[in-house]
Amino acid sequence: MKDFLRESFSYFGLFKRLSKAEKKYTPERVSYGSDKDQYFLYYEPENAVRSKVIFWVHGGGWNAGDPDYFDYVGQAIAGEGYRVISGGYRLSPKNKYPCQIEDVCRCYNAAIGYLREKGIDTSKIVVSGPSAGAHLTSILCYSAGDQEKYGVDISGIIGFAGFGGPYSFNNSTLTLRLLLNQLFSKDYDRKCGEPVNLISKNHIPAILIQSRHDGILNYSCAEEFAKKAEEAGNACEIYSVTDKKDTHSWYTAGCFLETRQENKGLDKFFTWIEQL
Repeated sequence: MKDFLRESFSYFGLFKRLSKAEKKYTPERVSYGSDKDQYFLYYEPENAVRSKVIFWVHGGGWNAGDPDYFDYVGQAIAGEGYRVISGGYRLSPKNKYPCQIEDVCRCYNAAIGYLREKGIDTSKIVVSGPSAGAHLTSILCYSAGDQEKYGVDISGIIGFAGFGGPYSFNNSTLTLRLLLNQLFSKDYDRKCGEPVNLISKNHIPAILIQSRHDGILNYSCAEEFAKKAEEAGNACEIYSVTDKKDTHSWYTAGCFLETRQENKGLDKFFTWIEQL
């Protein structure tokens, strides 16, 4: 309860910092479907000094958010010299799962095609996302069944970085249970949308950035995923957040409103990518 209250009280500081976020880059907007949420934003740094491309999918409990709202994330990552794709997807409760993973896979495929048309190397893609976005991108990276179903080629993905992902639905908090009830129809087998049940062995290393004082998710979400990944033979590291701003919204996406010097979790994210 204490961590949930800390999460609730953190929003004022987040919105205050968000109001001061700088907008240096003007992203290109690309639709990959007819729905208003089926689009991605592409950020091109002035000097793309990094050879890797970041494919980022936003969070928001599967029922809120879009790439425009999370523009500050694209701005921050591009500011580090990376090209960025920031993807959107249809939201619940209007659209039930698996609409969301279908969209994320379609978005990824469309983004790869878009980058190749620009002559950009797509052999070093880092896939990432916070919260609901971590849930969806982990399935994109590790579910062989979904990759086959939606025609996703993961050969160019060199790493997965998830921030505060609900990878397991065991021992769910009340908040997560309410969100999952909106995401899934009553007759849907939730194991088909639960990352820990979908992990296949492949070449993609993972880092799970998770807080023990999340307020929305239990830390065991990351622990269960890491255990299943290691059992499958995949490299998986858990980074436990040590920053004072360790509530769910702050460490999953709000960290991009801070600098690497201010936020250890953010610095870990970029350092991990640099070392891939």
